Amino acid sequence: MKFKSILVSVSGAKVDDETVRFACDLARRNKAKVYIAYVIEIDRTLPLDAEIESEIQKGEGILNRAEGIAEKAGCEVETDLLQARESGPALIEEARECGADLIIMGAVYQTKFGEFSLGDTIPHVLKHAPCRVMLWWEPLREEVAE
Repeated sequence: MKFKSILVSVSGAKVDDETVRFACDLARRNKAKVYIAYVIEIDRTLPLDAEIESEIQKGEGILNRAEGIAEKAGCEVETDLLQARESGPALIEEARECGADLIIMGAVYQTKFGEFSLGDTIPHVLKHAPCRVMLWWEPLREEVAE
């Protein structure tokens, strides 16, 4: 399979580093463009264009880190700091805008009501993606894997 445009979703999790490295490796082999997106979720009580400085700084820091990893991997990337009510729809829209034919998302083990959960974003992207989606799973830590 050949890819021309790869969208990587980052969240600040440790797994982001691996997803960015993998996307860059894949992009080099396919001569593809890599886009990296971070989504700030804006609470419904605030206007969508509200500037929450602490969240903007956090997002810019995460994107700068991802850009640095890509640079070390010899890959040029475009980064985008998005603001939305929910990450899933924002990532789908970003994938459409950049013409992504692959979305790569890091996934970490989490629970909701004591059960394993992928959260809300990953299922939304899997259901609505206009292209292939790859989940980069972070291995379970021993204390979680009981």
